[in-house]
Amino acid sequence: MGRFQLLLRAVVLAWGKTDQSGESARRGGPAWTPLLAHLLDVAATAGVLWDRHLPPHIRQRLTEAFGAGDEAIARQVVMLLAALHDLGKASDCFLGQWQHGPGKPQLKPQAKAWEEQARTAGLPLGDDLAHAFYARHEHITAVALPRLLGCACTECGGTGERHEGLHDAGVLLGGHHGHIPHPETVDRARGAAPVAQWGDVHAAIVQTVADAVGLDLATVAQVVDPVRPSARVAFLYLVYLSDWVASDTEFFHFRVHATPVTEWWQAAKQEADQAVRARRLTRWQARPITWEEMWPDTPLPRTFQADGMRLVSAEGQAMIVVESDTGSGKTRLALWMAHHLARTCGYSGLYMALPTRAAGNQVAKELQKFLKTVLAPGEVRDMALVHGTAQATDLVHQLIDAHQAQGDPLTDLSSAVEAATCTDGSGLAVLDPWYLRRCLALVAGFGVGTVDQIALAPQGSRHWALRLGALMCKIVIIDEAHAYELFQQGLLGAAVEWLAEGGASLVVLSATLPRSIRDELTAAWRRGLGMTGADDGSRGPIMVIDQNGRLRRGGPLPDDPQTPKLRTDIQLTEDPGERDLVAGLLDQARNGGCVVVRSTRVDPCRLRYREAIQLARASGWRPDEILILHGMLLPRHRLLLEARLADLLGPGPKGQRNPNRPNRLLVFATGVIEQSLDLDFDHGVTDLCPIDVAVQFRGRIHRHAVNNPHRPSWCRTTRLTMLWQQDPDGLPIVEPPDYQAGRPTGTYDGLVYAPYVLAASWHALTQRRDSDGLVRLQTPRDSAWALESVYSAPIQDAGAVQGLLDRTHTAYLEALADEARQAEARMFRPYTRRRRTPVATYDLASGYDHGDGDSGGVTGIAAVSRLGEESVDCLILYQQPDGTITYDHEGLLKADLGQRSPGRNVTAYRRQQKDLLANTLAIPARWWNGRRSLQPITDWPKHLQPALRRRPAILIAPDGTCLSGPVGRLRYDHTTGLERI
Repeated sequence: MGRFQLLLRAVVLAWGKTDQSGESARRGGPAWTPLLAHLLDVAATAGVLWDRHLPPHIRQRLTEAFGAGDEAIARQVVMLLAALHDLGKASDCFLGQWQHGPGKPQLKPQAKAWEEQARTAGLPLGDDLAHAFYARHEHITAVALPRLLGCACTECGGTGERHEGLHDAGVLLGGHHGHIPHPETVDRARGAAPVAQWGDVHAAIVQTVADAVGLDLATVAQVVDPVRPSARVAFLYLVYLSDWVASDTEFFHFRVHATPVTEWWQAAKQEADQAVRARRLTRWQARPITWEEMWPDTPLPRTFQADGMRLVSAEGQAMIVVESDTGSGKTRLALWMAHHLARTCGYSGLYMALPTRAAGNQVAKELQKFLKTVLAPGEVRDMALVHGTAQATDLVHQLIDAHQAQGDPLTDLSSAVEAATCTDGSGLAVLDPWYLRRCLALVAGFGVGTVDQIALAPQGSRHWALRLGALMCKIVIIDEAHAYELFQQGLLGAAVEWLAEGGASLVVLSATLPRSIRDELTAAWRRGLGMTGADDGSRGPIMVIDQNGRLRRGGPLPDDPQTPKLRTDIQLTEDPGERDLVAGLLDQARNGGCVVVRSTRVDPCRLRYREAIQLARASGWRPDEILILHGMLLPRHRLLLEARLADLLGPGPKGQRNPNRPNRLLVFATGVIEQSLDLDFDHGVTDLCPIDVAVQFRGRIHRHAVNNPHRPSWCRTTRLTMLWQQDPDGLPIVEPPDYQAGRPTGTYDGLVYAPYVLAASWHALTQRRDSDGLVRLQTPRDSAWALESVYSAPIQDAGAVQGLLDRTHTAYLEALADEARQAEARMFRPYTRRRRTPVATYDLASGYDHGDGDSGGVTGIAAVSRLGEESVDCLILYQQPDGTITYDHEGLLKADLGQRSPGRNVTAYRRQQKDLLANTLAIPARWWNGRRSLQPITDWPKHLQPALRRRPAILIAPDGTCLSGPVGRLRYDHTTGLERI
């Protein structure tokens, strides 16, 4: 027996995973699987994902970086490198964890037996594994890999030149648990697996994997050169995904160490193929389809939709900006464009990003319809709803149930699906619960969620490369692009640059997109492409930048007779106060009219609603004709209310009048009402707000033309009433109170919107009023005027209001500069701004200062998707008089607070998780400060129920009184929501 074979007998005894879950034991398998077996599983999975999951443009980038232009070699090299991600597990500090680290006590005797067997076979374990020099195994990989693959620099023990490509590959693999390490982190790992002790073992592992994939090791150093930024991200994305798929014990079985390695490799290829098919990790094969087939209820595209269809390039990636009024059909055009781009570029899927969770929930239903028509008959695809409370929505559970109905045993939340078929001649959207795992939702072929995922993608949060890599494989649609703060716009700019560099395509939708935002997104896209391209000087609301940076515009111009025109009368009215406002609306709509009152903040919204309820009966109104919607309602109540509003005020079947539309309705809401909720009101009232927000809100008034003949006479004209508060000088109150500055009165709306923007919007509108005191706004003709009058150059010569504008503009610029600084401090860009030098791998190091993207991290550095005030997620449950804890105030839904495991009873686990999320609410962190501050969470009573042990839990009585938690400080009502008292 040769030396290598003797060494291999020892190598196969290095364990890679142990049976902590008991899954292998239940199958009659071994208590551990060899490290080498897991590496071969990952190599096989990477090969299958290369063939079936990665789109052509990502394979092309990896071919340049890891194959010197030869795709066959690049595939082998990437398979080898992906497999070697866990090479550092062959070390004392890792292998000693089974016996001397945390883990199930019942496995410790097996760990002891393993160690004795491994030492006997010649595995070079140290004398004292319990006190071995410690480093994370991925960092040991980063140290060892370059030397093993041919680098001869001094760091690798030689005297030659440093092979930057191999060192870059090692550092990238050192980030496979989420964070690319810093140089000093890698340096500290050098003593954890000395070459003299572990070098031969590592070399044997590398050679065995290379032999399995059919690669000559001498080739690797000649072809590895991952300079292109997107290639690094794509590589790390593939490593993440390959490792996670290959670690799924549902498909990959533990191997017996005595079995020949060749049999492991054959089994690995079969199981990898099965796993990738089952998880539907295959590219979207978009088939030819007409507009009529795609949208049978609107068989002919509108003029601007048809213009957009003609404008899109026949091939190559593109950035497309579509600016059109709310309700004009932008979303359907965007989905058509996504389908076209998938056909021409081979993208793996699409992701639709919206500003709020509520908007995402609504658009998800449209995407579900889209998939039913564009997928081939019998084709099944995963569609994920991507936000923090997705599992609380009925849609997600309907999709999971559809997945289960295709023949799945669904044994746990990581179960898979076999080849599924549909019987109605259409495609089917489902959701494998595997995609509910953290960060995996974006990997699903199709997704709808918040823009937060895109804002987090270029930040150094944990697994940021998985987010960014998944997006680079897709067409990304950003809806309501105007609705994001400057901090988010900065992060979006960095993400757009990465998407362009990575070969993705982007569709941006907006009804009111300021020129500055459009220009910045355009510049970011061209920076990513590395070219400016020509601008043909054309005009139109649709802009396309092709793969060469060329810019073209098209679509009907505002004055074109074919352009749909939306006319709105905006009436600026001094706020009469809650009681007079409500009394007037109740009287005005007494004989008919669906009215919405939009408040900037929750407190005024609640006050107005309560006034309406008090006056309702005297005014002839029933309480159920008055509704309230805002963000301080539990998802359990808010989702039901949104569904009710959609049922009452949404579109009717096939473009007909909604038969459920009431004669009259009064809705009090915050800004959530204008975010993609397809509702049609007869009249709207809003607090003073930015002019672009007013235009967006206007899209919920007279939205469905089919209702126009039936509207009451008093609201036949599309009218928006804007309320403003007047100071003693006749100017609008736009700033919050500031006692030090001598402003004892003010509006806290100035903490939501920049006071300058409020003042500038008020001024722009007052200057535009006609003799009747109305602003006759017609969009899209007036859209540019409305935006640029507020967001372009500062207003001058404004008369009495000039002092207010000047004062607030200074503060506005300071706030914008601070947001820009914070965004710049957090983001990664693919290239330097001045010389366009590719970012260095170590410059992508995130460490743990940035946290997980949704928790942790150092203040000022931590990755966040928006700068809004911090909040704490709290579970709110009802305690009935008999002590029973329920999800609802009526006591009909008893809370399941036991220990639920997806491995034992997935149905109970899913139901419990959905119910707990439906009763979870984000409480502003500022509620723990000030005169009415809440008690610290550490002082809240501890609950013994397993489901409550790790959650801040609040128990309330059926009448809303707080019984446990911040007693005496909070009150919750299922209609008006949570409030501090």
